[in-house]
Order: sequence, then C-alpha cells, then structure tokens
Amino acid sequence: MTTDIILKNQALAVPLPTGNLDQYIRAAFSIPVLSAEEEHALALRLRTENDLDAAAQLVMSHLRFVVRIARGYNGYGLALADLIQEGNIGLMKAVKRFDPDAGVRLVSYAVHWVRAEMHEFILRNWRIVKVATTKAQRKLFFNLRSRKKRLGWMNQEEVNGIAEDLGVKPEVVLEMESRLSGHDIGYDLSATDDDEDSHHFAPAAYLTDESNDPALSVEQHDWNATNTSSLIDALKTLDERSRIILEERWLTDEKSTLHELAARFDVSAERIRQLEKNAIGKLKKTMQA
Repeated sequence: MTTDIILKNQALAVPLPTGNLDQYIRAAFSIPVLSAEEEHALALRLRTENDLDAAAQLVMSHLRFVVRIARGYNGYGLALADLIQEGNIGLMKAVKRFDPDAGVRLVSYAVHWVRAEMHEFILRNWRIVKVATTKAQRKLFFNLRSRKKRLGWMNQEEVNGIAEDLGVKPEVVLEMESRLSGHDIGYDLSATDDDEDSHHFAPAAYLTDESNDPALSVEQHDWNATNTSSLIDALKTLDERSRIILEERWLTDEKSTLHELAARFDVSAERIRQLEKNAIGKLKKTMQA
C-alpha cells in the first residue's frame, strides 16, 4: 500500500510505502531537496494562500532529515518507525509555524520541533515509571549517557563536572544516574525454561498483602474507635459557636463556606476563619493530652 505525493515544482510523483520501514526510508531519501528559492516560494504560498499542496511539498522534502535525527536515538530501545513518526509530527508543526522571511532555512528551524516531539515520545515510553519529570531531569536524561566516560558509576569529580556543564546540582546528577541504571521489573514474573528461579525475584514473591490480616483489621478498628471517642470528647470542651463552626466546616457531607457561617453568626468571614483556627488548635491540645 502506497501514498502518492506530487511535488508540483519537480513534476514528480514519489510513492511512500506505509508497510515497510526500509522502503519508506529509501523513498524518503529519493525525494529531491528543495533549493532555498523553491523553499521560500512554497513557504510564501502556505502563509499567504494557505496552500496545503505547498505544505505537503515542504514536509516531503524534509523527511530524510527526520530519519537522520531518529537514527541518533536508537540507543533508547524504541522502534525507529515510532521515532520517525513522532519526528514527522514535529516537522509538520514546524512547517505550519515557519516564517519564510526570517532569513533561515526550514531545516534549521524544524530541528527543534522534531527533537522536541521525539524527546516527549522517549520520555513517555522509555520506562513504565517516568524517569524524568522536572526540567533539570529532562536535560540530564538526554545528556548524561553521552557525558559518562565509562560504564561504571561516576566518581564525585565526574559528577561535579557534569553538574557544572549542565547547570544543575550534583545531587540531581546522582539521582538521574541512579534512575538510568535501574530496570523495570514485572510485578508477577513467571518462571521460564531458562531460569527456573526467576520468579523468586519478582515483587509478587516478597511483597505481602496485609489488607486481609485479621490482627491488623482489629488494630485499625480499635484505633479508629479511640480517635473518634477522643474527638467527641474534645468537641465537648469547645463553646457552642466554635463547635458548630467545626462541625459545619469539617464533619458534614455538605460543608458550609466561611461566608455562609459569617451570615449565620452575623460576623465577618475573617472572624469565622479565626474562630475555626483557634478551635482546631484547642482540639489538638485536648486530644494530645
């Protein structure tokens, strides 16, 4: 199955196979590269006339560029086809936002969009548990492996050097190194023919379910009963207004707002907030005594 895209200025039909990656890559590299003048003319048509054929030609002529970038991320264990697909999304976003009068070629502008989409895909799929969540961690994720000089753990000098180069704290470098060195483990691994004891190391073999433990259930019930009794006794020590405020604010399904209670007691909402705070403080002291 193929999709024919016509490059009008080249008077050329280029079939792009959708079922075979090698054929797709060969087809992508067979598409002629646009000259600066052709690229500028197409970008102007897209911007002024919203010409989708011009957009298609800009995208198609840069597919080889996406493939080259995707190959650079092979070390993360993800399918090259998926990386190319995500990169193509970034390329289309770049084409849509490209300014032909900015004085730069589309390839220079699009590289940031292509890499951004690939980075997002890698971070979403590289591990079951997210390995990078903050901006500093994301920066480290794509730089740390290339900066390491050996396979073993880094020494403090290497950690400090990488932290200084990337503008992060040494502790962040150490944490990311630990995350990159870890591996995902299935919760309930079954034994295999090659390793009969492999299931012994699965979390299901040593993590216990304590939810049905009778002793713990009785202990939790007694603890809840004791806390409830202490709370009831502590509430009795409060004046009526403070007790009503706490009950309405915390102990009912349909909680009252500060303004509703202020109207009820003919005081300001700030006064209700102060009474609530003082009452909670008295409860804590009474229950801890």
